[in-house]
Amino acid sequence: MSIKIGLLGFGTVASGIPFLLKENGNKIVAASGAQLEIAKVLVKDDAEKGRLVAAGNDYNFVTNVDEILSDADIDIVVELIGRIEPARTFITKALEAGKNVVSANKDLIATHGKDLIALAQEKGVAFYYEAAVAGGIPILRTLANSLTSDKVTRILGVLNGTSNFMMTKMVDEGWTYEAALAEAQALGYAESDPTNDVEGIDAAYKAVILSQFGFGMTVDFDDVAHKGISGITPDDVAVAQELGYVIKLVGDVQETASGISAEVSPTFLPKAHPLASVNGVMNAVFVESIGIGESMYYGPGAGQKPTATSVTADIVRIARRIKDGNVGKPFNEFKRQTKLASADDVKSNYYFAINTPDKKGQLLRLAELFNSEDISFEQVLQQKANGQQARVVIITHQMSKTQLANVIAKLTAIEEFELLNNFKVLGE
Repeated sequence: MSIKIGLLGFGTVASGIPFLLKENGNKIVAASGAQLEIAKVLVKDDAEKGRLVAAGNDYNFVTNVDEILSDADIDIVVELIGRIEPARTFITKALEAGKNVVSANKDLIATHGKDLIALAQEKGVAFYYEAAVAGGIPILRTLANSLTSDKVTRILGVLNGTSNFMMTKMVDEGWTYEAALAEAQALGYAESDPTNDVEGIDAAYKAVILSQFGFGMTVDFDDVAHKGISGITPDDVAVAQELGYVIKLVGDVQETASGISAEVSPTFLPKAHPLASVNGVMNAVFVESIGIGESMYYGPGAGQKPTATSVTADIVRIARRIKDGNVGKPFNEFKRQTKLASADDVKSNYYFAINTPDKKGQLLRLAELFNSEDISFEQVLQQKANGQQARVVIITHQMSKTQLANVIAKLTAIEEFELLNNFKVLGE
């Protein structure tokens, strides 16, 4: 049995698929029950086609997507062109044509995934996207299959390699944010416009997808609060180290009594926490559940071969289902009504860095202000900022999002207090 594949795009990840089909052919054939053949490859224009052919690529390159979508012999379409459009249009047309689709497009899946998944179900075809979260880590299939008997209560993740590379430089070597960004760009980890990576947008897309697989609920991207690493200062890093923490950009999806909460933010992690040791461009997903308890899944979040491995695994699974006649089975079968958590139920410890006039009674005023919102202190440091100012660092006990919003409003209303930074702290 031969199953033909149409590739949309032949960039870094897509060009890794032929490598795997060749080097791991026997295992892939055994798992899929079929010979997998790349029948056609969509490229941008004739110039790109010429460059690829000149480089020794012997494929049927086409410049019109309809040559793939109208080909009745092509069973699986693999979208690896990225961005929202034209990927959304191409995937929609492929599903409407009754073709199975594999994608690694986290932006698209996080923002329009509900519609595409519904269309795939309507047409009785598969739509898989393992590589959309954490590249080479098979976390979605793990949540959907291996943890199907377990109840997940919280998912924490270091989900963006670029920001994690930068934070590693800032924490381990004392670099500034600006220096770390420049190095990430020089090495090709960060784009010329790094906004999606450094402001938590990329990780928020992944949090949306994790909410579906971990909790059966689809959180809209607009409901994922995200705060990036651009405001982290060397002072914040130094204080974290002194108090026994490491700062990471962490995605956090959890279920409370009232519903689900998802956010991405700089987080003080205890040095003993497994996520604290995830450095460089690596990713990790830490799962808390009632059965296993705690488990972590670690690996490369990007790169040609790791991402191509996840994409090819999706192709293999679909090929097997085509052979077995159950191809319409959804990637994720766990679905519940989406309920967003009340701000009163989302709780954490928090870090506050505050500048205040260096005079008697200011720490007492701060304690009274926090106490007015029923917030107590776990740790307090007072440091000289300059001749006239003192810098007060506070780690609170657990408090709710409602309390957080209220105390920040009160702090910013008092002219003598300057709130320098405020981050989540993961408790021991």
